[in-house]
Amino acid sequence: MVVPEPQLLDVASLDEAMNALPNSDAVFLVSAGERSAYLAKTSMLRRRLLRILKPGGAPGRSLNLRDVVTRVEYWLTASRFESTLLHYALAKRHYPDDYLRLVKLRMPAYVKLILANEFPRSQVTTRLSGGPGLYYGPFRTRAAAELFENQFLDLFQMRRCQENLEPSPQHPGCIYGEMNMCLRPCQQVVGREEYMTEVERVREFLNGDGLSLVNVTSAARERLSHEMNFEEAARQHKRLESIQKVLALRDDLVCDIDRLFGVAVAPAPTPDTVLLWFACQGCWQAPLEFPLTSHVSMDQRLREMVASLEPVMAPLGEKQEHLALLARWHYSTWSDGEWIGFHDLAQTPYRKLVRAISRVGQSNVGS
Repeated sequence: MVVPEPQLLDVASLDEAMNALPNSDAVFLVSAGERSAYLAKTSMLRRRLLRILKPGGAPGRSLNLRDVVTRVEYWLTASRFESTLLHYALAKRHYPDDYLRLVKLRMPAYVKLILANEFPRSQVTTRLSGGPGLYYGPFRTRAAAELFENQFLDLFQMRRCQENLEPSPQHPGCIYGEMNMCLRPCQQVVGREEYMTEVERVREFLNGDGLSLVNVTSAARERLSHEMNFEEAARQHKRLESIQKVLALRDDLVCDIDRLFGVAVAPAPTPDTVLLWFACQGCWQAPLEFPLTSHVSMDQRLREMVASLEPVMAPLGEKQEHLALLARWHYSTWSDGEWIGFHDLAQTPYRKLVRAISRVGQSNVGS
């Protein structure tokens, strides 16, 4: 993430300089010489700096850096969302060994389809790895991911055991095999090729947000109804209801993370402007200023902007952090701005985006 140039506070006349500051969202860095610095974000910049840089008096329980401060840098922001991303970028720059603890960044949970295994299975994880696999998320909580995994597996016959299988007719198997909810590759009831056909169905389900299974089941129900096989049609209808209940368990951001595209529309410090933060495959891009007024229509300007985008993909570890920042903001109670999600830049919903820009722009003017 690109960090803009900071504004500096005149340390020689600190009280005067602080009193002239706005009481708005910001990120600031108070330095004490070359080796020590205090980084924080705030929604009330002047009040926060007056508190930690108050003159005179004996040290109390609250932090006071007045006697050691040598430099004060600050970055004004227009939203908590912008403050969160900027705080993360600055923490990573100044505290490379400890920045995750400083920003209190918790990694969200995913349902992972482990394709590196000879007999693939799923698991809930909070870490992205470089091996073959599909990550479905991010979920609001680990419990939500575990519930989704447990429920969606009822729709398929993929194994639920966590062991590395050594198939043998003497394998004891498990209750899911006895209930016909697993193909039982452990007992060599099916070979790897047949098992992988079921895994491919699972991958299509996750990659396509369940549409593949919904379409197949709906078509089967309609065909059976036309054939007047109402008993089987009712069974397919019940299965369709089960699929839809499973899909309803997903949180707002959940999808195959390689198809997680979207744009956060946030207020901008410049009047009559909003900031557009594009995310491509879960990686945040540099923010783009978008003026609300122009002789060219919003729709046309957005299309030109999206066409000119050259997405930058972050390394895997950094991508995991970008997704965590997205989940923290979107799932929080303090979320500001609006998120418009889609699965590819070619599928950008311009009409929906225009409406979101107008709403954020109007609320920014009102505030």
